[in-house]
Amino acid sequence: MVRADPLRVVVAITGASGALYAVRLLKAGLELGLSLDVVASDYGKRLLIEECELNLKTGTIESWLDARYGARERTGSLRQHSPHDLGSVLASGSQRWDAMVVIPCSMKTLAAIAHGTAGNLIERAADVSLKEGRPLVLVPRECPLSLIHLENLATAARAGARIVPAMPAFYFKPRGLEDLADFIAGRVLSLLGIEHALYPPWSG
Repeated sequence: MVRADPLRVVVAITGASGALYAVRLLKAGLELGLSLDVVASDYGKRLLIEECELNLKTGTIESWLDARYGARERTGSLRQHSPHDLGSVLASGSQRWDAMVVIPCSMKTLAAIAHGTAGNLIERAADVSLKEGRPLVLVPRECPLSLIHLENLATAARAGARIVPAMPAFYFKPRGLEDLADFIAGRVLSLLGIEHALYPPWSG
């Protein structure tokens, strides 16, 4: 059966270094026609400014994409949510979405997700995703990892989360940072069953 409505994906951005992973996922999602609900934590917003010069207080993600990559048709849609709004639609299991991605995922956010201590909308939406059995992808960006980090990753995985470490491949001979970020964005999309052409598959 063919869906009439677009896939709805929640994209959360936290304060771990790696803002480019998030914006390349958003760029791809809009071009693929996804319906995106975006939640950036306070440190996630700071990260976007420091690493990508994207200020969500003074501009939009779409306008930033236009300025950086040129205006083009994007059939998807994007809606931003406050990370402090625990009354948001994303805080309730009665609201439907198809998947959630935390990219990049800080160790603080990972700990909250792994232990069910939802103190903001990102953590609550992830908690809802797990309890409702919806795909949840975490993209941790930390180095090195302590035993606490590893145990939290294992706990989240046992609860149903998929872990995609921010470890891009090099077999396809990336030409720059954006190619490397596209590889991670593409791996996330592949896990969600979404076809894309962000990187060539391994040909052996």
